[in-house]
Amino acid sequence: MTSSSYAEPAVDLDGHRMPLLGFGTWQISDADAAEVTGTALELGYRHIDTATGYGNEAGIGRALAASVLARDEVFVTTKLPPENAGRERQTIEESLSKLGLDSVDLWLVHWPPNKEASPEVWAEVVRAQSDGLTTRIGVSNYSLEQIDELTRATGVTPSVNQIRWSPSIYDAATVAGLSERGVVLEGYSPFKASDLDDPTLREVAEAHDATPAQIVVAWHIAHQFVVIPKSSRRERIESNAAGARIELTPEEVSRIDGLAS
Repeated sequence: MTSSSYAEPAVDLDGHRMPLLGFGTWQISDADAAEVTGTALELGYRHIDTATGYGNEAGIGRALAASVLARDEVFVTTKLPPENAGRERQTIEESLSKLGLDSVDLWLVHWPPNKEASPEVWAEVVRAQSDGLTTRIGVSNYSLEQIDELTRATGVTPSVNQIRWSPSIYDAATVAGLSERGVVLEGYSPFKASDLDDPTLREVAEAHDATPAQIVVAWHIAHQFVVIPKSSRRERIESNAAGARIELTPEEVSRIDGLAS
């Protein structure tokens, strides 16, 4: 994969392009993050997903600084830990310092603080956006009801909801609910939440001379779901990216959807 081969696919995020394939960095140590993230950028990834809670923002910042890519070529996401409620501004400023950036492309509330929507926290996230510290804002692990509570309280709806997602837990009501609200669905743990030995995945994979993991990535792309597979191994990082270039037929997508029934 060349550095320019991942110009597509992407989704429109309020006038900004968000690559559908992202590179997840959960459980990658700060010591390893620079090399591994650098590899992902070299192999064509243009979307990097991290979080304050991952403890690797500084390593990712080193990878971004070492990259020949222009800032606007890489979409960077980080997240606010729920326990940092009340310290929102300090948290994003610390994230930006570690990442070596003036702003991130997307800042998410990582989990509902105290399992509640917490519109007062969301209001501070909105303020960070207004102040130019992040281009877009969203949430992670929120229910539709919690998203509605944020909208009612602030008039601002999250642009993204990052949730655990895979064919095995596909839910059409969740997809429809987020779509109706104009919220992009971003899925994490695509492989951990999948049965990669499932016969349907294996059959579809064989038809495309691919792996079941690549088919899981392709399924996300076919639905316009953002997907952020994670690996520290170069060959797996490259293999996951190749899944984004597989074009499934509507019948194959429907069959894979059925794995959740």
